[in-house]
Amino acid sequence: MSGLSAELLERMRERAPGYDRENRFFDEDLAELRAAGYLRPRSLLESVRDQRLLAAFAPATALAVNMHLVVVGIARTLAERGDDSLEWVLADAEAGELFAFGNSEPGNDLVMWDSLTTAERVETPVAGYAFTGTKIFTSLAPAWTRLIVFGKQTDGPDGPRLVHGILTRDDPGVTTLDDWDTLGMRATQSRTTRLDGAVVPDARIVRFLPVGPNADPFIFALFANFLLLIGAVYAGIADRALELAAEAAHRRTSLKNGGAPYSADPDIRWRVADAALALDALAPQLETLARDVDEQADRGARWFRELTGAKHRATETARHVVDQAMRVAGGGGYRSSSELARLQRDVLAGIYHPSDTESVHATVAQNLLGPLP
Repeated sequence: MSGLSAELLERMRERAPGYDRENRFFDEDLAELRAAGYLRPRSLLESVRDQRLLAAFAPATALAVNMHLVVVGIARTLAERGDDSLEWVLADAEAGELFAFGNSEPGNDLVMWDSLTTAERVETPVAGYAFTGTKIFTSLAPAWTRLIVFGKQTDGPDGPRLVHGILTRDDPGVTTLDDWDTLGMRATQSRTTRLDGAVVPDARIVRFLPVGPNADPFIFALFANFLLLIGAVYAGIADRALELAAEAAHRRTSLKNGGAPYSADPDIRWRVADAALALDALAPQLETLARDVDEQADRGARWFRELTGAKHRATETARHVVDQAMRVAGGGGYRSSSELARLQRDVLAGIYHPSDTESVHATVAQNLLGPLP
């Protein structure tokens, strides 16, 4: 694995409860991951495996780091296909820059197909595009040095179109609010970002795309990296929940059954087995798709169906596994200080990441049945 020693992972597991309790950013984890070379570019398959392992020890840390790995992964996926337009992103990542995602917007359920943020052409103080709008769920908010954003240009002969670019921490017009106080995934500190005429110079504009769905390689790279890495994080949460369920089954004893451990109870054994059966299906799907992205396999029109399906299955399976683990653990798992209680809160975040359940089913239905008449 990429720098994830057993000692490092255990230190992060020890820090995770404190980050959660104090609603604090994972500064120490980030420093250690950076020093270990974890933020450097690598294959999607390696990243999926690494992130699943990391999430089993520090879920919120893994989720936040995902956003950096996604942006770097987009550049890597494009480069592997002969598109060198984002090679400078790979160079920045190698040099230690930290990338974050500034795409989500309140009230925008079209996600990447439209934007409520405006992108206006400007010539001063530099030639580029000025972005004005509100971005939410900006993970890594206290620490990012590069922020990928997009907005809609309606002025000029080229509008309307979507403009994608990358801001730096020093660019004027960027304000980060201190407003992150959530049920789970608290250490991500995914705060709101306000853009007020923040200018991205032409050299850091990465794509002009039409409004609405499109098959541009940039979009494919974004979906492939985002969806599979999100799935990996929630699979890692489920891995840890299953471990805790097995530990609880061996530890708890039943007075009804003469002091025998719950691991001998047929109902408890069924629950643990049921969780494991569901979880066992995730690695083949996530890793096969990641390998196919790396190897440039041709899945044609099935790509988006299978990518969104993998994310959906991973997040829903993780919720099921954590739920089964909570039932096996008994009342002790309901204490706010228990690791399982934190995993139960963290795993719920999976339902809010794109693509949501409705969008996934619409994508699959369109692939099988065609568009609505």
